[in-house]
Amino acid sequence: MVAMQGAAEHDDAVDVSVVIPVHNCRAFLDRCLTSALVQRVKKEIVVVDDGSTDGSGELLDLYAAYHPGSVKVVHIEASGGAGRPRNVGIEHATGRYVFFCDADDHLGPEALERMVAVADRNDTDIVLGKVVGHGRRAAVSMFAHGADRVTLADSTVYNSLSCYKLFRRELLVRHGIRFGEGVLVGEDILFTVHAYCHARAVSVVADYDCYHLVSRPDGTSIMQQPGSRDPLAWLAMIREPIRLMARHVEPGPLRDHLLRRHFRLDIFTQLGVPFLDSDDVRRKDIAREVAALCEEWYTPGVHERLNTIDRQRAGALDDIERLVRLARIESATVRRRLTGLRWEGERLVVTGAARLDGITRDDGLAVVLRARHDPAKEVIVPAERKGGEFTARIDVGALESGVWDLRVAVEVEGVIRLGRLGAERDGDIGRPRPRIVGGVVALPYFTRDNGNLSIDMGGHVVAVPGTVRLIRMRWALGHRLVMDGEVTVAGTTPAATAVKQIVWRERRSGRERADRVMALPGGGFAARPAVGRLTVGTWDAYLELDLGGPPARFRIETETVAGARRWWGSALLRSVRPYTTSGKGRLSAVVRRLTAESLVKRILR
Repeated sequence: MVAMQGAAEHDDAVDVSVVIPVHNCRAFLDRCLTSALVQRVKKEIVVVDDGSTDGSGELLDLYAAYHPGSVKVVHIEASGGAGRPRNVGIEHATGRYVFFCDADDHLGPEALERMVAVADRNDTDIVLGKVVGHGRRAAVSMFAHGADRVTLADSTVYNSLSCYKLFRRELLVRHGIRFGEGVLVGEDILFTVHAYCHARAVSVVADYDCYHLVSRPDGTSIMQQPGSRDPLAWLAMIREPIRLMARHVEPGPLRDHLLRRHFRLDIFTQLGVPFLDSDDVRRKDIAREVAALCEEWYTPGVHERLNTIDRQRAGALDDIERLVRLARIESATVRRRLTGLRWEGERLVVTGAARLDGITRDDGLAVVLRARHDPAKEVIVPAERKGGEFTARIDVGALESGVWDLRVAVEVEGVIRLGRLGAERDGDIGRPRPRIVGGVVALPYFTRDNGNLSIDMGGHVVAVPGTVRLIRMRWALGHRLVMDGEVTVAGTTPAATAVKQIVWRERRSGRERADRVMALPGGGFAARPAVGRLTVGTWDAYLELDLGGPPARFRIETETVAGARRWWGSALLRSVRPYTTSGKGRLSAVVRRLTAESLVKRILR
């Protein structure tokens, strides 16, 4: 009886408490609350009215009256920030998890269902659901891939310090994790840093838009106010989260990894556009505050993890003029144009022009190829300069299998600025023909979305052009087809070692059967596939090659086919009829099997 009662209590337990702070957001409440109400989890919506004067409180009370089992409304005096109402929301929450949502944002319909599922399945304490911005920038690095369980050390989740996440409530209660109060901005950074420090593991939902971050059309949100990112106020605010993190994480690689985030996104960013927008006196104040933070937290491990411009800044904090130049270099647009693209033997020759807008000189230029699925892998190709143009000769044979994206790198005063290459190009530039280099097919192409230049080594995303034609076909003993043919790929003959097998694929079920093939000199091949062993269905014939990437398959084309063949076996009439499809004349075969009884019935119809 006790066990049954415990199970019933668990069934009635709230999965998620959605905490929503509200201050004068009446125009956005319907969308926000509706998005929370439609979530397919056991939920409670804890809305804290932070002294609204625009009718938000009355509307919230109306929602609570219509949804008494789902919506709780708590009214408090205006606190001047989101920290206090969120903390009040935590105090009233009863769910296994807590999710924080701002009143002007909204959830995707399946957001909480997906996040709770991944948290329960992996026993994680924090779940990051993909955030998308509408008129506002949203972090992206941590959503490149989904993850069941990651830690701070082996991921980029710490780059996201907003509170728009799913948190295990027991974690918040046990460690007294709360938002900063009495501050306009940054209250969620303190909260999220503290939660990260105690989380056993973190999950990431990257394949669904969980949270929609919305810019208010009237510009009334705190983060849209002109002073919301005052550089001096931000530098003063960020001290406490850094110190809190350092109390939980010992000096070493992990702390340096986390400090990198704070220096890159919180500290040195104040030496960018905010620095240029400040007067001379204020610039000195900003540099002094940054220097104080560097004195306390800037380590060799942090230095190694930063990009070139932030390393330069760290060494120039006593030189205001250089800091200004670095800020201008960082904010300058990379102007680039592709003017030529051609093969020169086994090298792809790229010509173009590149410069930083408003910067009269540079110290060097190169083309950088970055592996799309492993951005840490780069190949740097120095460029020759002549007049206003550059020329880079890429040895594609040195590239690993995969997709490589091309960028132009302009170096100015030790700072390297990158820009994707290809979207801006001369009108007569077309895609060069693919070429086989070292047994790997190289396919230069322009991306569909932005028209940028990439090289697909091995045919991972670009279809490999090729033709397979049969010269002769006849039946042999054992109900085998004797096939002689030839193959060309990218206008040339592939190496004999590239030709692997003939694959028959059943059109309806997707079942496959492979047969050996013999490669011959000059692009020829011979095969004796046992088509008599194919099961009932319609089978399409392919020649499979290894061209350095995923198996490349080409439909086999033929002008003539061997006639149908029938034979008896085990009281079954077996029938194989090779034929050519309409249009390109591709080889297929229909396989049928009839019993003697069914054959007689067919004849007598």
